[in-house]
Amino acid sequence: MREKLATFVCVWFFLCGGCVGRFVVEKNSLKVTSPDSLKNVYECAIGNFGVPQYGGTLVGTVIYPKANQKGCKSFDDHDISFKSKPGGFPIFLLVDRGDCYFTLKAWNAQNAGGAAILVADDRIEPLITMDAPEEDDAQSDYLQKINIPAALISKSFGDSIKKALSSGEMVTINLDWRESLPHPDDRVEYEFWTNSNDECGPKCDSQIEFVKSFKGAAQILEKNGYTQFTPHYITWYCPEAFLLSRQCKSQCINHGRYCAPDPEQDFTIGYDGKDVVVQNLRQACLFKAANESGKPWLWWDYVTDFEIRCPMREKKYNKECADQVIKSLGIDVKQIDKCIGDPNADVDNPVLKAEQEAQIGSGSRGDVTILPTLVVNNRQYRGKLEKSAILKAICSGFKETTEPSICLTEDIETNECLENNGGCWQDQAANITACRDTFRGRVCECPIVQGVKFVGDGYTNCRASGALRCAINNGGCWKKNQDGRSYSACIDDHSKGCKCPPGFKGDGMKTCEDIDECKEKLACQCPQCKCKNTWGSYECSCSGSLLYMREHDTCIGKDANTGLSGGFIWFIVLGLAAAGVGGYAIYKYRIRSYMDSEIRAIMAQYMPLDNQGEVPNHMVSHGGV
Repeated sequence: MREKLATFVCVWFFLCGGCVGRFVVEKNSLKVTSPDSLKNVYECAIGNFGVPQYGGTLVGTVIYPKANQKGCKSFDDHDISFKSKPGGFPIFLLVDRGDCYFTLKAWNAQNAGGAAILVADDRIEPLITMDAPEEDDAQSDYLQKINIPAALISKSFGDSIKKALSSGEMVTINLDWRESLPHPDDRVEYEFWTNSNDECGPKCDSQIEFVKSFKGAAQILEKNGYTQFTPHYITWYCPEAFLLSRQCKSQCINHGRYCAPDPEQDFTIGYDGKDVVVQNLRQACLFKAANESGKPWLWWDYVTDFEIRCPMREKKYNKECADQVIKSLGIDVKQIDKCIGDPNADVDNPVLKAEQEAQIGSGSRGDVTILPTLVVNNRQYRGKLEKSAILKAICSGFKETTEPSICLTEDIETNECLENNGGCWQDQAANITACRDTFRGRVCECPIVQGVKFVGDGYTNCRASGALRCAINNGGCWKKNQDGRSYSACIDDHSKGCKCPPGFKGDGMKTCEDIDECKEKLACQCPQCKCKNTWGSYECSCSGSLLYMREHDTCIGKDANTGLSGGFIWFIVLGLAAAGVGGYAIYKYRIRSYMDSEIRAIMAQYMPLDNQGEVPNHMVSHGGV
């Protein structure tokens, strides 16, 4: 059997003795929606190749081929196609485990038009992670071209699917990756476990290409505070019994504490493993310095520039070339040298010691054993190391609808809004839509336009709310121009409703009909009035030389026999004047009476009045005792 499982490789040669790793199989949900006999939610293990649809779902129907059931040969040889027909579900190809690499099965399924591949285990055991083969063991040109998701399912579940298919039943499955990566808050924390070695074959080549292509997106996410990124490096230690061996001396630093395999797998040529360890340490120290200066994104500039300027094949993989790159980024070389310390000293290096401790899993995260790999929100990524796939995984770490705009780039957007507006609400006249494409699929969410928030369910209705809402599509209210006049049912305040303006009746949203004030006898009802209805208002006139008073809905004129005669008006005026004069007289009388009483009281204190008797002498004090 030529499969390769993702297991913990303790040593290259014999560097580590007795390693025991805790490898966690990352899974996604698989829900069978038909037939009824299989309806349930099952687990499946995410393959470490292809492109899992992190944050999204994929629905399809299962086909189990009659020939080439292990998928080890091209389906073109059997004239079989799994391309879905227009209007039909995508096809999930079910194949059996065995006889060839998992990746070859996926490659053949993809070439035949399959949208995903399900591999049924051939033994009863816990789910395992399907990994790519070692580059030396197989032709690997196709590995980076696999773009469909792959999942391993249990033997019993695979047998149940086959039984249902053999009975003529259609098996429909929903692959769900929405909870494969947690998204606890509005910032994603992710780690990139990498290596500075650039001569380890196709896997190193793909890693270098990924760093170059992902650099821009990574720096945008980091500079805007959307993510917290940390690079890490795997090292091994040399068992004490072999510290003096040639292998440990050439591959380890700090007296066997930190080791890496020889780049060429040959101790007599090229660079040694200890050169890789020192360069890994230099990159880790540079990140530490850049992070402390508030610019962690400079790590991406360093690793890309170092790979271009200091490659192993040109014999420039050394400190001198690295220092030039560090200086070009404005970082103090002495600070980096101090962090690296003395690689020959028999002491712990705090940076590399922390890296070894970080390799050990905790909680839901297992030990880091696959290199290169990513850990997103403390959950290990599975799949191809490629920009759009990784960006989709990181974006799935955000809470839904909170992801930054970079998560809506052309590389990973779904474009579901292009067809029938995604089934969401739309105002074609104002070119406003509630449909928004995300890497998870379309979202029907009422938009914010020019600072005005729309509210509603996003599917059947959205209406503007808040201040200035009338500036956007008239707040979703009725509006009409006619006869040189313009009327609107929108009130430009915090109101969320629509109200027909005076002179109209209706719901205010779709309709406002003119009220015929003349017919409904709402105005112009005086005997001399003549009423004429207009759009949104009315016109009233009086017979003869009379004038219409709109405030009182009456006619006035000089003729005493008319509604309000001039004599009557003068009578009112004279009455008001008389009332004013009378009021003033009363006011003056009361003021004078008040003043007289005050003056009499004051005079009474200084001289007796005629009606007062003599004041007894003993009642008068002259200042004596």
